[in-house]
Amino acid sequence: MRPDTPAEHTAEAERLIRTATRYPEDQEPLLLQAAAHLELADARERASALYDQLLSASPANPHLIKALQAANLWEYGHEAEARALISGIRAAAPTDPAPWEVIAEALESHDELEASHECFTEAATLLTSEDTPLTHATTALLTGRHRVRRLLGLPHDDWDMVADTRHTGPIPLDELHDPKRIWALGSDDPAELRAEIARLRAELGDRRAALSRPFPVAILHWPARELSELLTSYPTLSTEYPTREAHLTAVESSLRALSASGTTNLGIVTGSVPSYEAFAASEKTSPASPALLPEYATTLAARGKATPWPPTPTAPCWCTSGKPYAECHGIIDA
Repeated sequence: MRPDTPAEHTAEAERLIRTATRYPEDQEPLLLQAAAHLELADARERASALYDQLLSASPANPHLIKALQAANLWEYGHEAEARALISGIRAAAPTDPAPWEVIAEALESHDELEASHECFTEAATLLTSEDTPLTHATTALLTGRHRVRRLLGLPHDDWDMVADTRHTGPIPLDELHDPKRIWALGSDDPAELRAEIARLRAELGDRRAALSRPFPVAILHWPARELSELLTSYPTLSTEYPTREAHLTAVESSLRALSASGTTNLGIVTGSVPSYEAFAASEKTSPASPALLPEYATTLAARGKATPWPPTPTAPCWCTSGKPYAECHGIIDA
């Protein structure tokens, strides 16, 4: 269940911090999630301490951590330090879209619209080109830039047109980013209020979906050798995995069912017997318990071990057969 209260966010942060001590190799993604929950609990000084801890340990994504630290610091009165971090990130010109989006949105939230627009434009210039296909992350940059340009009253340009085209929500970007929308909240006209509530719900739905799944909804896959060792060591699990073929079919069908129900951000995590046994020991539970399997899958996903599903049609199938996905488990049933 997604945490909703400050106490629940704090409890989730503490759980993630404990998990990070068990799995130091995955400390960075776990502590980043913990810091996000502490920010939502308004424990911003504790979140800042986690960012400092990560930066002192040669992290894999220093620019993203500095961006998150800057946004956090600004929210509790450390504007000068936040601005210094933002200037350093812009000077470094990282090729990862995430830090650019964080610092541009931080500037936007503090009414630094011109500087925010400059950040979004610098990032778009650096990371997009005719030869580079747009990703979800770079599309998010163009969407943020579109929003700030609407607030500044600037006319549409080519990148705004791309953002409009890529937007798939029920309400066009021009409406979502209309500065006059806020005025509708003070209207006495029920129709205007209902329309504004519908727009806000569309935005809130996207935000809640992102918050409720900080990591993918993942299905557990056992490679052939690992599955054989697992069932030899813990035969009671044969009720979950009667055959290798049934296991592979169940993985794909479960993911398709989740996708058909509207669930996004799906992934596959690969199990190994030593890892599973270590997880069972940390949970003080027998590896023979079928109830432990989904918890193990969720923990692997939280540790950043999930592979996004589905693969592209020409990519190797997730089952490790070596065949393209479209010719293996990606075959569409007639």
